[in-house]
Amino acid sequence: MSFKSLGLHELLQKTVADLGYTLATPVQMQAIPSIMNGKDVVAGAQTGTGKTAAFVLPILHRLLQETIDPSGSEVRNFGVPKIKVLILAPTRELAQQVYKSCVSYSSKTSVRSVVAYGGASINTQTNELKLGASILVATPGRLLELAFKKLIDLSSLGILVFDEADRMLDMGFMTEVNRILKMLPQQRQTLLFSATFNDEVYGLSKSLMSSPVYIEVGERNQAAVKVEQVVYAIDSARKRELISYMIGSKNWQQVLIFTRTKQGADDLAKEMVKDGLEAQSIHGDKSQGARDRVLSDFKSGRLRALVATDVAARGLDIPSLEQVINFELPYNAEDYIHRIGRTGRAGNKGLAISLVSVKEQYLLKDVEEVMGETLVQQWYPGFEPDLNAEEVTSKKHRSGNAKKRAREKAIQSSKHARKR
Repeated sequence: MSFKSLGLHELLQKTVADLGYTLATPVQMQAIPSIMNGKDVVAGAQTGTGKTAAFVLPILHRLLQETIDPSGSEVRNFGVPKIKVLILAPTRELAQQVYKSCVSYSSKTSVRSVVAYGGASINTQTNELKLGASILVATPGRLLELAFKKLIDLSSLGILVFDEADRMLDMGFMTEVNRILKMLPQQRQTLLFSATFNDEVYGLSKSLMSSPVYIEVGERNQAAVKVEQVVYAIDSARKRELISYMIGSKNWQQVLIFTRTKQGADDLAKEMVKDGLEAQSIHGDKSQGARDRVLSDFKSGRLRALVATDVAARGLDIPSLEQVINFELPYNAEDYIHRIGRTGRAGNKGLAISLVSVKEQYLLKDVEEVMGETLVQQWYPGFEPDLNAEEVTSKKHRSGNAKKRAREKAIQSSKHARKR
């Protein structure tokens, strides 16, 4: 289906045409008409399928159809903007990405958007808000700070969007979300979007929404179709050596590598630099300025390898990224889908490599269970695992994995919540 046939406002049709959009993706075809008609929507689709456009474009359409000036200049009261649309995102990176899309898609209109997130100057964000805004993209913590300081007015909110709704629940945002909901009008349009959906999200939709339209493109929790998934069984001590070898021997110029911990990301990046590769790390302990600089260097090609925690699993959009490597599998199996979804975007092919030691076999089983498929393990020539060492280690770790898995996930979720 073409974008022209969706009935978007003519200014938006010109914008998407200039951006080279011709055919709508399946999630866009299903979501855009429903949102334009004011329906509550719960939409799940694979990463890289255009979910952001699926809710931003129809939201802009609705704003442009209103009689009130969508720039926000007529709805300000003593410098405090009355927000018409609130988009909540779990991480700063995702908030930035959604904000950039809002700006891009509204470039031919008077609709103004502002982004607000922790780790950056609240004064700068407040000054932007004072200029007027119809759309606010925010992380929950910073939004509450703005609201408690009476720097925004949410009484006229018409549309609420949860982007990556499952992640927000997993990161322990529900207490903050409930506080936010108390500030909002009960009569509103609510949209939930994500690449992975679980029963908790569907339960949330029933409590927040009125007769929502459910849209699920592809099987639930399915990885991007054009991403080739490869799993190498390897000893933990040789993982870094293999990564550096693959990057050098295959002449890969842009590789995103995921670790579970911030210290692990820093250590791996330093070791890769010693191997002669341009590498940097990014995680929640980095300042926003440092994170922005590293991402800019990586996107521009000045960095060959970016080592990241799951702070980059969502919100990082590099259409040309061809390789993603899991140095360690995540404790939360759903994060695997989002990690490998950083490649194979916008219809491009991608390669996702996971390095799995014997101690991580239970994490691989979690991933396979969530995805509903078996990922066949193989050996990389010259980096075969030591089977004798594996047998000894396997006996030590055969029992107690379930309790360990629950404890590790709880710790990880707690850390995410503190670093929102």
